[in-house]
Amino acid sequence: MSRQRTLFLSISVIFLLLIFFLLSIALFWVSPAKRGAEPQVVVVAEGTPPAQVAEDLQRRDIISSRRLFLLWVKVLGLGKKIKAGEYSLGAGDSPASILDKLTKGLILTHPFTIPEGFTRKQIAHLLSEKGLIEREKFLSLTQDPDVLKRYEIPGPNLEGYLFPDTYHFGKGVSVQTVVDTMVKRFVQLTAPLRKAAEESGMDMKEVVILASIVEKETGLGEERPLIASVFRNRLKKGMRLESDPTVIYGMEEFDGNLRKRDLTQESPYNTYVIQGLTPGPICNPGFDSIKAILFPAKTDYLYFVSRNDGSHHFSKTLAEHNRAVSTYQKRKRTLPSKKPS
Repeated sequence: MSRQRTLFLSISVIFLLLIFFLLSIALFWVSPAKRGAEPQVVVVAEGTPPAQVAEDLQRRDIISSRRLFLLWVKVLGLGKKIKAGEYSLGAGDSPASILDKLTKGLILTHPFTIPEGFTRKQIAHLLSEKGLIEREKFLSLTQDPDVLKRYEIPGPNLEGYLFPDTYHFGKGVSVQTVVDTMVKRFVQLTAPLRKAAEESGMDMKEVVILASIVEKETGLGEERPLIASVFRNRLKKGMRLESDPTVIYGMEEFDGNLRKRDLTQESPYNTYVIQGLTPGPICNPGFDSIKAILFPAKTDYLYFVSRNDGSHHFSKTLAEHNRAVSTYQKRKRTLPSKKPS
């Protein structure tokens, strides 16, 4: 065999091997590792390198080769675009489809509802219980001065601005993303009310503080404008708000009973002692409570007391209020039963 023929055959073999190799890579990219395989839940933590993601996928038999998977990641330049989160991935998906999900952030989401009137600590506990975020990280971030400055929110923390709503987040989501979403929802929904706030003579901080107190005082939607009118009337007359929920918020521990001595304790949140508003909101109010402060019922009411059935009796004078207290309030002071006096 001539030297030229040998060289030709060698080149042909190398060429065929190269074609075979390229076809294998292409076939790997578009072919599921195991057709019909059930998907698995895969959590990609924040900052996980592509190599570790590929290793995990191969270990779970979701892909057949981590090396080929990484090769495609590098060729396509998508290593830095893999997003953290919880994914549904399976050997029935092609590597191309898997990487597409990872880079587009097509994560599994978990719906959860923040009830109206929840405090910052209650929200942190709820999210922690669902395994979405770490409680202490959430509390730390929501009182970080730099974060407050970035959002242009006055006050000691983000209490009042973590809007109560139904959200969808995936596991592995950053605490910053959760906080951003809640605050942006607050900004979005309250934007149309800012003109009304200016016309009322109050800034949004004052509106949110009052709304948070209204939120804690009643669970009845139809009563919110009435209770808002009581607090606004009291402020206009220079009267203290004397709201039990504000006292409770300022207490380090609360056992469910609000005692007479608690109402005399010095605290920036004790509206039996301080004049005017508390330093910040006492919970995260819903839209209806915020709206009630800006558009209260037109009344002369200055007092209200629980009827012990979830509703309240409203009074214009102290004498009338005392009679109502005598009628309805024949049990120990508790959060649902005590109202301004």
